[in-house]
Amino acid sequence: MTKPLLITDCDDVLLHMLTPFGEWLDQHHGIDFKLTGQDYAQSMRRREGNPVVDRDEMWALVGGFFDQAMHTQTPAPYAKESIHHIAEFADVVVLTNLEYHRQQDRVDQLAKLGIHFPVYCNQGPKGPRVVELIEKYQPSVAVFVDDHGHHHHSVAEDAPSVWRLHMHVDPEIAPTVPASRHAHHRVDHWPEALEWILERMRAGVQADKA
Repeated sequence: MTKPLLITDCDDVLLHMLTPFGEWLDQHHGIDFKLTGQDYAQSMRRREGNPVVDRDEMWALVGGFFDQAMHTQTPAPYAKESIHHIAEFADVVVLTNLEYHRQQDRVDQLAKLGIHFPVYCNQGPKGPRVVELIEKYQPSVAVFVDDHGHHHHSVAEDAPSVWRLHMHVDPEIAPTVPASRHAHHRVDHWPEALEWILERMRAGVQADKA
C-alpha cells in the first residue's frame, strides 16, 4: 500500500528567506528591499546612484545571496516539528527552485537544521516536476505546499489530483501576498497547515475526486 506524499517548498515555507535576503541586500549592497507583490526586481531600490535594479541584476543578487548567506536562513516556527510529524506515516520531499548546482548546498543547509528529506531542485513552473514526483512515489494522496501563486497554477494544470496549500511564513510579507485562487487553501502558520495536511492525508481522497 502506498503512502501519502508531502511536496513542500523550502524558502519562506520551511525556512525564512526574504527577510534575511533583505538584510543581506541592505548590509552588503546598499539596497532597500520592500516586497511589492512577489516581484523582487520592483521591490529593490539602491540608496545611492541609479535606484533601479534590472531583472538580470536581480537574479544575480538572488544567486549571490544563496552563494554567500544561506547560513543566515532560519526555520519557520514549528516547520521542522510539523514535517517530522507528517513523515511518521508519509513520504516528504523538498521541491525548491534553486539552480541545480546548488542542490547539495540546500541538502547540507537543511541537514544542519535537522531536516533530512530528499531535495529536488527545479527551474521554472513546478507542475511538470510535481508530475514526475507523483510518478516516482505513486502516493495514495499528495499535498503540495508553496508560497508562490504561479506554482499553484502550474500544479493545478499539470497535476490536478494534488492538494494545493498556499503558505507564506514571513509575518511581515505574508499579508501583502494575495491568496492564490489556484490553491485549495491558504494558511501562513505551520500548526494550522499541519492540521489541514493531516486531514487531507487521513481522508485519502485525491483533490480531483473530492
